[in-house]
Amino acid sequence: MEDSASLPGNALPVVVTTGEPAGIGPELTLMLASRGHLPANSVAIGDPDMLRQRAAALGLNVTVVECSTGECPRGGNVLPVWPVTLTEPATPGVLNPGNADYVLSTLALAVDACQRGHAAAMVTAPLHKGVIIEGGHPGFTGHTEWLRDACGVDDVVMMLATDAALHAASPSWQGGSDLRVALVTTHLPLRNVADAITFDRVTRISRLLTADLQRQFGIAKPRIAVCGLNPHAGEDGHLGREELDIIIPALDALRAEGMDILGPLPADTLFTPRHLAGVDAVLAMYHDQGLAVLKYAGFGQAANITLGLPLVRTSVDHGTALDLAGKGLADPGSLKVAIALARRLAAQRLSVSE
Repeated sequence: MEDSASLPGNALPVVVTTGEPAGIGPELTLMLASRGHLPANSVAIGDPDMLRQRAAALGLNVTVVECSTGECPRGGNVLPVWPVTLTEPATPGVLNPGNADYVLSTLALAVDACQRGHAAAMVTAPLHKGVIIEGGHPGFTGHTEWLRDACGVDDVVMMLATDAALHAASPSWQGGSDLRVALVTTHLPLRNVADAITFDRVTRISRLLTADLQRQFGIAKPRIAVCGLNPHAGEDGHLGREELDIIIPALDALRAEGMDILGPLPADTLFTPRHLAGVDAVLAMYHDQGLAVLKYAGFGQAANITLGLPLVRTSVDHGTALDLAGKGLADPGSLKVAIALARRLAAQRLSVSE
């Protein structure tokens, strides 16, 4: 992937929220800075004192410097930070719902910076949904949906991509790690998924996926392979009628619009080289249907991208890992991929708009 310093729009920073303070997010950012792997012109958002304490506890050689827009230092083992103060003290591995508003405040600052033109893109470290809910936000379902509402858009698409897939316009999967997977539904209980699969939703999500593969990945005419919902893609209605009644008519309508759509295909055979050859992305019907395969292929070296937003947002491919927090054992690989990808996507958006 290109060095961020060589890309257009490099004057604006990529902002990185440090996520749940009891999780591994803070130390992942510190690890990248301590190893000199934090891409140029990256700025963390979080509590500076907490970051200093975490760095000292882990023995990391990092200088945490508070700064504001346009005034942040670069280079060396410096971690520039736009400060947000913790609501309550944070202990690694110990969740505290009292810090729910702190976590959401870091997100709000990142969104505001992107919308005001103070940041090129935002990257999010993992948060803990339970903490946010218990901290007074019962409707919270995740980053993706929160960002949809914060940006005032009707729909967004969650897509994860492995590092290898980020280098090529069209992945050529051969049992390796080059894969992009988007989702029709995101954080829903499994019993609610079938009711959420509608003609309107399948067509809207497919159009958003196609548009952002063109706008953010530079793919002129994306080819998308679509999973069926049921085993064997319904087997002609004998294992469920969602394919016959909803998914096939939706895909036929999209093909009539000129989109290059394959499927619906049985999910248990779609993720094989024969079906994925020349495919730019897979559209899965629900969370674990697609992401289990992607994380098997490239866990720790993949990034989450929210498509359909008026800004660039990427994230890591993992959770808060409370069992690893504060131990210095977490792998910052996914965060490194997410930051580099955010810079690349911001540059691609800039080139399209010029």
